[in-house]
Amino acid sequence: MPKNDNMLAILWMLNSGVKMTAKQISEKLEINIRTVYRYIDALCASGVPIISDTGHHGGYRLLNNFIRAPLLFDMEEKKALLHAAVFAKEAGYPLSEALSNATSKLKKYSNQEQESILSRHLAGFEVINRMGDPSLQPILAELEQAVANEFSVEMDYRTSHEEQPKNRVIDPYGMVYWNNKWYTVAFCHLRNEIRSFRADRILQIKRTPSLFKRPEAFSAREFFMQNLLPDLVGKDGLISLMIEGKSEALDDLCLHWFLGHHLKERTANQAIFLLEEKSLHTYVPYLLLPYGKSIQVIEPQSLKEKLVAVASELVEYYQR
Repeated sequence: MPKNDNMLAILWMLNSGVKMTAKQISEKLEINIRTVYRYIDALCASGVPIISDTGHHGGYRLLNNFIRAPLLFDMEEKKALLHAAVFAKEAGYPLSEALSNATSKLKKYSNQEQESILSRHLAGFEVINRMGDPSLQPILAELEQAVANEFSVEMDYRTSHEEQPKNRVIDPYGMVYWNNKWYTVAFCHLRNEIRSFRADRILQIKRTPSLFKRPEAFSAREFFMQNLLPDLVGKDGLISLMIEGKSEALDDLCLHWFLGHHLKERTANQAIFLLEEKSLHTYVPYLLLPYGKSIQVIEPQSLKEKLVAVASELVEYYQR
């Protein structure tokens, strides 16, 4: 490890408030004990108030409250960062290697007691997510760089209804992780509008020499959610969907990312949603079928008929 990193590591360890001997520091950083003495002297010469206590319980320590920079974290902050890293890795975070290095430093630059506490907290904290495709990592990394540095990228993109990919040039404004998938919200030069693109449908990507300027105060999250779940307040032609059933099933429906957005009223054994006709007859039947007889559609009659038609088609399909 470079000299500056080792000196910073010593500051991290001493800032924990626990005395450390030169031998403990040398073992922790895997450096010669004489090198530790030189680093301590250099830190003192630069104005860092390191106190050396002699005797059987002696060691080095920092003057109380010397460092309170954001670079140095207390135990609760370290635990929060390590737990957040678990979520990020499971989501397929594009800079996973750098993230692993950062979390390793957090644990390494803690004293033995803190390291033991962090290990106990991490041992009982798990996140289970669908395994991501490793080939997606370079694409996500390239998109992250494009968003940060505002350069356009050229990509081969395959839509859900087209087998052959199309070549597009986009200006990535942001990245969004939604429902176990990564998306980029970008200005599409082909369509001349802002659109969202699924990262796993990008077959190839490369940066271009062209730069762009992201619209001021643009939020990729807000754009994505507004397109996914538009605000229907005050809109005409909405249809009331009334469902009765078991409380557990209704709870699940009301927490669904789509139906929950359109929830109007909920009682112990009933839930009422307000939806557009297209969504009601196109998507909702397939959301409700898995609940079987644990729920019952009360109204509208048109949806009940649609459910019968969809179920009949499935029966016919599997009876062939």
